[in-house]
Amino acid sequence: MSHDFSRPVTGHVPVLRLGDILLVTLQGDLYDSTAQQLQQDIGETIVSTGVTGVVIDISGVEIVDSFLGRVLAEIAANARLLAARTVVAGMRPAVAITLVELGLTLPGLRTALTTEAAMNLLTGLDPDTRSGGLRRESR
Repeated sequence: MSHDFSRPVTGHVPVLRLGDILLVTLQGDLYDSTAQQLQQDIGETIVSTGVTGVVIDISGVEIVDSFLGRVLAEIAANARLLAARTVVAGMRPAVAITLVELGLTLPGLRTALTTEAAMNLLTGLDPDTRSGGLRRESR
């Protein structure tokens, strides 16, 4: 059995707490085991800390597939059940186009152009007085 050692088979995605918000930064591919661990880590951290928001920065993700779209939607759904809101930040135009082409609307997810704008959205800062490009949740 051969492995492609240029890409890790498993990994760990750090979940950082910034006040009442968790910051998760995705880089490159997300594998099944890593995605499951990430979902578990986020859920456990929400419960243990009482945070009210999750920002998922996907600016380092160049390619999205239905698996990643499903993972993002599941993270948002789990967070919502635990009384936290989720914002996806840093989506590249090609990623947005691919999500639309795959028919993934990601209900319940809000988006922001930057991590700063996502943090502002979750902390209740008025987007009209701050720059950063907020996008409201689509219904």
